[in-house]
Amino acid sequence: MSICKDRVVIVTGAGGGLGAAHAKVFASEGACVIVNDINKDAAQKVVDEITAAGGKASVNTSDITNYADSANAVKQAIDTYGDLHVVVNNAGINRDRMFASMSEAEWDAIMAVHLKGHFCISSHAVQYWRDQSKAGKKVDARIINTTSGAGLQGSIGQSNYAAAKAGIAALTLNQAAELGRYGITANAIAPAARTGMTTAVESMATRMAKPEDGSFDYWAPENVSSLIVWLASPEAAHVTGRIFESEGGKISIADGWRSTEGVDKGERWMPAEVGTAVKELLAKEVPAQKVYGT
Repeated sequence: MSICKDRVVIVTGAGGGLGAAHAKVFASEGACVIVNDINKDAAQKVVDEITAAGGKASVNTSDITNYADSANAVKQAIDTYGDLHVVVNNAGINRDRMFASMSEAEWDAIMAVHLKGHFCISSHAVQYWRDQSKAGKKVDARIINTTSGAGLQGSIGQSNYAAAKAGIAALTLNQAAELGRYGITANAIAPAARTGMTTAVESMATRMAKPEDGSFDYWAPENVSSLIVWLASPEAAHVTGRIFESEGGKISIADGWRSTEGVDKGERWMPAEVGTAVKELLAKEVPAQKVYGT
């Protein structure tokens, strides 16, 4: 049984890597897919593969960093397939640099594609779903965002990327809290898979290479896509505000920031006394996962 039959889905950055895998798995599960990518030829190739396999897909080249242009992706989905149910914010880039050497342009490029890119199409989609909800129509919509282990734990040489991905995780929590009243869920995934971004470093390319013996391809992007597609299905209507991690055959939930019991003096701490409180807090804390690269 196709779990996303007739669901209309926009996948950003779907001309290659994870996005292309997501689009193909969605189509194989019965969804109508808007394949968004600024590289039209790459998007067309994915659409051709989907349609050759009997699926439904269309190319969209809207710039996800441009608010006005992003509206065209939502409009195309509705005009072509009659509705919109799911937005998968997948598009991303890297501009890796140690913080002390990072340029403003490298910082801004990451924030534009990742943070603003997660805002633009989702904003237009939410306005459409909110209008439907207020008109009395039952809405069963999804926003699925893409964060990263870098955003959850930090990553040496990627302070811009880590900051943006951490922002996406927080955005997801807010969206889930605010949008449930309209029938919209919001979740995020931190994927680990073989893509052009992850294999740009030779050591990573070797580590993530497809096995030649035909054994389980642990780093295949399609492994992540299965979780994405399930989250987009009607079966997942009860799941919202979660940050999932996915790699190979493993799915886990990132157990985020939590307040500890704390140390309460019952009155103001004087500056010279704070060290005692912090010492006690650090002695009780559960150590955080290490920053990648340390």
